[in-house]
Amino acid sequence: MSLQGAAGADELIFYVNGRKIIEKHADPEQMLLSYLRKRLHLTGTKYGCGGGGCGACMVMISTYEPASKKIRHYSANACLFPICSLYGVAVTTVEGVGSTKSRVHPVQERLAKCHGSQCGFCTPGMVMSIYTLLRNYPEPTSEQMTAALAGNLCRCTGYRPILDACKTFCKESVCCQSKASGKCCLDHEEDLFDKEEKISTRLFSPDEFQPLDPTQELIFPPELMRMAENQPKRTLFFHGERMTWISPVNLDELLDLKAAHPKAPLVVGNTSVGPQMKFGGMFHPIVISPARIPDLNVVKCTGDGLTLGAACSLSLVKDILRNAISKLPEEKTKIFYAVLKQLRTLGGEQIRNVASLGGNIVSRKSTSDLNPILAASNCMLNLASRGRKRQIPLSDIFADGVDNNTLMPEEILVSVHIPHSRKGEYISAFRQAPRRENALPIANAGMRVLFEEGTDKIKDLNIFYGGAASTTVCAKQTCWTLIGRHWNEQMLDEASRLILKEIALPGSACGGKVEYKNTLIVSFFYRFFLEVLQSLKTTDSCHYPGIPVEYGSVLQDFQTKMPQSIQIYQDVDQSQSPQDPVGRPIMHQSGIKHATGEAVYIDDLPSVDGELFLAVVTSSRAHAKIMSVDTSEALKGPGVFDIITADDVPATNEFHYSSDPEIIFARNKVICVGQIVCAVVADSDVHAKQAAAKVKIKYEVLEPVILTIEDAIKHNSFFEPKRKLEKGNVDQAFETVDGIFEGEVHIGGQEHFYMETQSVLAIPRGEDKEMDLFVSTQHPAFIQEMVAASLGVPANRIMCHVKRVGGAFGGKILKAGLLASVAAVAANKTNRAVRLILSRGDDMLITGGRHPFVGKYKVGFMNDGRIRAVDAKYYINGGCTPDESVLVAEVSLLKMDNAYKIPNLRCWAYACKTNLPSNTAFRGFGFPQSALVTETWITDIADKTGLSPEKIREINMYKEDEQTPFKQKLDPQNLVRCWNECMEKSAYHSRKTAVKEFNKQNYWKKKGIAIVPMKFPFGLGTRYLSQVASRELNIPMSYIHFRETSTTTVPNACASVGSAGTDVNGMAVKDACQTLMKRLQPIINKNPKGNWNDWIKEAFEQSVSLSATGYFRGYNEHMDWEKGEGQPFTYFLYGAACSEVEINCLTGDHKNLQTDIVMDIGCSINPAVDIGQIEGAFVQGIGLYTMEELKYSPEGVLYTRGPDQYKIPAVCDIPERFRVSLLSSSQNPYAIYASKGIGEAGLFLGCSVFFALRDAVTSVRNERGLKKTFAMNSPLTAEQIRAACADDFTKMVIGR
Repeated sequence: MSLQGAAGADELIFYVNGRKIIEKHADPEQMLLSYLRKRLHLTGTKYGCGGGGCGACMVMISTYEPASKKIRHYSANACLFPICSLYGVAVTTVEGVGSTKSRVHPVQERLAKCHGSQCGFCTPGMVMSIYTLLRNYPEPTSEQMTAALAGNLCRCTGYRPILDACKTFCKESVCCQSKASGKCCLDHEEDLFDKEEKISTRLFSPDEFQPLDPTQELIFPPELMRMAENQPKRTLFFHGERMTWISPVNLDELLDLKAAHPKAPLVVGNTSVGPQMKFGGMFHPIVISPARIPDLNVVKCTGDGLTLGAACSLSLVKDILRNAISKLPEEKTKIFYAVLKQLRTLGGEQIRNVASLGGNIVSRKSTSDLNPILAASNCMLNLASRGRKRQIPLSDIFADGVDNNTLMPEEILVSVHIPHSRKGEYISAFRQAPRRENALPIANAGMRVLFEEGTDKIKDLNIFYGGAASTTVCAKQTCWTLIGRHWNEQMLDEASRLILKEIALPGSACGGKVEYKNTLIVSFFYRFFLEVLQSLKTTDSCHYPGIPVEYGSVLQDFQTKMPQSIQIYQDVDQSQSPQDPVGRPIMHQSGIKHATGEAVYIDDLPSVDGELFLAVVTSSRAHAKIMSVDTSEALKGPGVFDIITADDVPATNEFHYSSDPEIIFARNKVICVGQIVCAVVADSDVHAKQAAAKVKIKYEVLEPVILTIEDAIKHNSFFEPKRKLEKGNVDQAFETVDGIFEGEVHIGGQEHFYMETQSVLAIPRGEDKEMDLFVSTQHPAFIQEMVAASLGVPANRIMCHVKRVGGAFGGKILKAGLLASVAAVAANKTNRAVRLILSRGDDMLITGGRHPFVGKYKVGFMNDGRIRAVDAKYYINGGCTPDESVLVAEVSLLKMDNAYKIPNLRCWAYACKTNLPSNTAFRGFGFPQSALVTETWITDIADKTGLSPEKIREINMYKEDEQTPFKQKLDPQNLVRCWNECMEKSAYHSRKTAVKEFNKQNYWKKKGIAIVPMKFPFGLGTRYLSQVASRELNIPMSYIHFRETSTTTVPNACASVGSAGTDVNGMAVKDACQTLMKRLQPIINKNPKGNWNDWIKEAFEQSVSLSATGYFRGYNEHMDWEKGEGQPFTYFLYGAACSEVEINCLTGDHKNLQTDIVMDIGCSINPAVDIGQIEGAFVQGIGLYTMEELKYSPEGVLYTRGPDQYKIPAVCDIPERFRVSLLSSSQNPYAIYASKGIGEAGLFLGCSVFFALRDAVTSVRNERGLKKTFAMNSPLTAEQIRAACADDFTKMVIGR
C-alpha cells in the first residue's frame, strides 16, 4: 500500500480533561507536551528534560479495550508521546485533576499540606503519578507507591514530605509496629525527646484532609467507547511539515507498508526512536505505528511457555509474568522470575507503560536489561515479512555484534515466545546502574545453566552480557568449553578467566569505566555461581553443601522501601496568640497552586503578539579562533526571522567585574565548549532550533587547551588574587609532632539541575527604550543592571519581574544575566517580544555548576589524636571566566576548619582558569568541598593512631569561647550540644557495635556508620515573609498576599543567595510593617475593639499613607586578607549528622539505611520549611558526594547533558529511616525572630554518607589484610567502592 493512496490526512480525535479535540493538521513530529502547552494553553504540564527522565511532564492516558470492555489508565511522559498516537484516547492533565476554581483534589491538597513542594516545578508531575496510581488502586501498597514515583525527580525537597503525602493514601500503615506492645518503632525511643522541652513531631494534621472519593473522578468519554466499539478500524495517515505517520490496522497491511518503506521505523512507545530523533539528530520521513494491530498485541499461554505480542508494553509484560508466577509451579517459572526482576528497575513506571517488548529487543541496545536474560533463556522470535513467516532464537540477532543482519529490513517482529523453565535448569539476571531505579545499566547479564539429571554436571550453559560492547554479547567459547564440568570452585576459576578473555573490554573502550565493567562481568558470574550452589543444596543437601553462611546475604539485592521518618521541633509557647503563625508549620503560600499547576513560571506566561523564539548557537571547541560564521543556510529555514551576533549588542558585550570579562556573545575567539556565538530568532522554538543546527562555524584551534586543575597548575593559569590564611607557626609545629602525613582529595563538580531551565521573556515596550523582562532569577536588580548596560539605556527603563523560580541553588544569577541580555539584545533588534527557554541539554552545557576541587594537605598530629599543624592548598576549577570563583575560593578557605580548632595552619586557595564553561555559585559555596578535605584527614588520623574517627573529632572540636583562624569570636556551645544530641538520638555507640557484629557475619556485604559535626558560618526566597508580616501587623496570614519581585517596586534588591532570603527580606518586611503600625497606632488607640478592616478604612478617610518600603542594609561583614583577620560572617550555624549504610562488595552498590540530623537553626519561623530545607540540602549532598558525576570528552565536550546520563538522587536513594531534629531553645540575636538561614548548611551533612561508605570499605580492607590508608574521592560511586574492595576478581582484571 503506497502513500499516494491516501493523499488526504485524517482528523485526529481525542479528549483532554473531558473536552473533545479534533485536530485537522496533526504533525507527527509534535509531542503531546508542546501540544498541551502551546495549542491548548494547559501549562500545568512542565518541560523538565524532554527525554522522559524527570517526570515533570507526566499525564494520565486512558484507553478503552472493546474486547474486554475494560478501561486502562496509565501514566506517561508527555515529552515523548507523539500526538498522532492519541487517536481515540483520553488524556488527563493536572488541570483536569482539580483546581482552585473548581475543587482541589485530595492528592493536590495533601501534597501541599504535607509541604511536598518547595519550588513547585516538579509538583504537577508528582500529582499525576500518584493520581494515576490511585485511579487503578484506590488503596495502594507502599511498594506500589514508591514504584509509581521512581520516574519522578525533585531537586528541592529530598522527597520525604512528598512520601508523607503518599503514605496517607496507602492501605497498610507504613510503620513497622514491630514491638510486641504494637508501639511504633520510632516512638519507643524516649531518648529522642528532652523531658523538659515542649516538643512537636507533627508538621501537618491528617484530620484536615478531605477523603479520597473514587466516584468523583472524570469518567471515560462515552463517545470514545462508542468509537472503539462501532467504528470499523481503518488505516490512519497524518502528514506534517517533514514527516508522515501511518497507523495500519492489520498485519498484512503492515507487511505491505514495510515492504514499500523498509527504512521506516516502527514506533509504539517512542522511547527509543523519540530520543534518537530529539537528541541524536536522526530523522525519519515516514514512521509506522503498529500499536493497533491485534497480532502484535497477542498474549497466549501455551503448554511450553508464553507468547507475547511485540507491541505489548513492558508494564503489561510485567503483569502477565507476575500472574503466571502466581499460578504455575516454581520449577516452570524461573525464567519469568528473572525477566520480572529486570523489569522492576527498567526505566520508570511511565516509561514501562509505553515502551514495547519488541522495541526493546529489535533496537539491540547494549543497555537493554531484557535482551541478555531473554537470549540466555532461549526465547524465540516470531518474524514475518510479505509472504514469509519464520521463527528464530532471540540470541541469533546478537551473534556477530551490532552489524548482524539476521533481521531483514522488510521483516517485522510479531511476537516473542518465553519458554517455561524445567527441572535441573537455573536462570538468573543481574544489573548494576549509577542509580538503582530509572537508570540505564553500566553492565548487566543473563545466565542459564542446565545440569545432567540428578548431577551438578553442566549439560548446557548460556552467558550473555549487556554494557560490554555495542550490543548484547554472548560468551560462546566459554560456554562450550565448560560443558561437562562439575559446578565447583575449579570450574569457577576457569570460567572467570575464560569470560574475561572472551568478553572483556579493551582499555580504550568508549564510555569509560573499563576496569569496573570487566570486574562486574566476573562478579556477576560469581554471584550466579553462588546462587546455583545454594539452589542445588535445596534439591539435595547431602551431596551439595551450599555456600558458607556469611556469603548468603549477597544473594539478596537492595530493595527500595517506603522510608520511615520523624521530624522533631520545639512547639510554640502556649502564650503565643493562635493567629500568630511564627514558629508553626505553615503550608507554602503557593503550595496549592503548585499542586494544581496554576502556579505560573516564565514559560507559562501567555504568548505575546508577534512573539519570537530564540535558540542559541554554541561553540564546539574549547579554545579556538573563530575564522568564519556562515548563517546562509540557517536564514533560509522556515519561519526564521533573524540571526543575532555580538555586532547587534548596542553597548556592553563584555562585563569587566574583575580582571577577565564575562561575555554575552563570543566575538573573535571562543574559550569553552558551549560558549554562545550567536542566536537564531524564529516564529517557533522548533524552527529556531532547526535553523541553529544549520549555522556553520569554522575554527582554528588555539593552544593550550586547559581543562583540568592539573592542566591549570602546569600552565600557571589562575584568576587573581590567590588567597592565603595563616595562624601560628606551622613549620615549627611540624618539628614537634608525633606523626606527619600527606594526602590529596579530588571532588567532582555538580550540576545545579534546577527543574526549571534558564528562562527569559523580553518584551520591548516601544517607547523611551523601555523593556519588560520576565526572568527566572535569584537577583532581579543584577539582571536589570546587566541588561541596561548591554542595551546602553538607563537602568530605570528596564523592568525585571520575578514571580517565582523553579529551583536555582545559586545557578540563576550571573548566568541568568547573560542569557537575559541575549534575549534583550534580540528583542531590541527585532522590536518583538523574544522568548528564550533553554533545553535541558543546552542548560547543562552552557551554565556550569559547582567547582571541581582538589585539596592537597600535610597534617601534623600527636599520638593521642590532637591535631597540631595543617599545611594545605586548595585548587578550584573556575572555568573560562571569573564569575564568583575567587569568592568561592575565599569562602572555602575561611570555612576550612569546619568544627575543629587547629592551632597552627597555613592554607592557600587558587581559582584555576580553564577552558570549561565558567563555574558559579552553588548551595554551600565552597564549604562542601573544603570541609570534605578536612573530614578526610580527620579520618586519616584515626587510621594512623588506631583511634576511632569520632574520638578524633571530639578531641579537636571547638569547645569554649574561641576564635576562628581569622580571629572572629565564636561560642561553640550549640556545636557541642548538636554533637551530643546526635550521638544520643542516633544511639551511635550501640549501632556501631551492631555494625561490627553484622560485618563479622557477612563477607560480601558490609555496613558502615559515621557521625560528622558541622560549623557553618552564615553570611555572604520569600520563604516566610508572610509569617513575618502577619506577626508584625498582628493580622491573620490570609490577609497577606505576595506580589512578584520586580525592580519597579524594589529598585535595589539584593540577591536571594546563601540562604539569606529570609534574613534580609524578612528584616525588610519587618521594617516596613513597623513603619505601617506606627502610622496606624493613633487610629487603633481610638478604636481598640475594631478590626484590621475598620482601622485601614479610617486611615484611608484620614489620608494616612498605607504604603511603606522596608529596607534592610544587610549585615556588617568584612575581611582583611593582608592581616588575615576580620568579621566576614554574621553568625554560625551548627549541626551534626549520623548515617549508616550497607554496601555490596561484589558490585559496589550501596543502600542508605539511616540518617539522624540535629541542626541548630535558632528559633524556627516555620519548622516545616526549615526541616524541608535541611532534608532537601542533605539529599543534594548525597548526590554531590556519592552519585553525581560530570563526564567530559578529552576535548572538553560535556557528555552528561540530561537526566539519562547525569543521575541526581531519586526516591530510592533517601535513607530508609530519616530523622531530623531542630535543636531546642537556641537563640540567634542577629537574625529575624532569631531564626538562622539554613538552606546552604544541610548540604555538607550529606558527607556523613560518604564517610559511612568509607567506614564500610575500611572494614572490608581490614578483613582482607589490605593496606590501611587509601584515598577516596568524591563522588564515591559504586565504581570506586568496588575497586577499593579488592579481591581475586579485581586482581584478575588488573592483572590481564
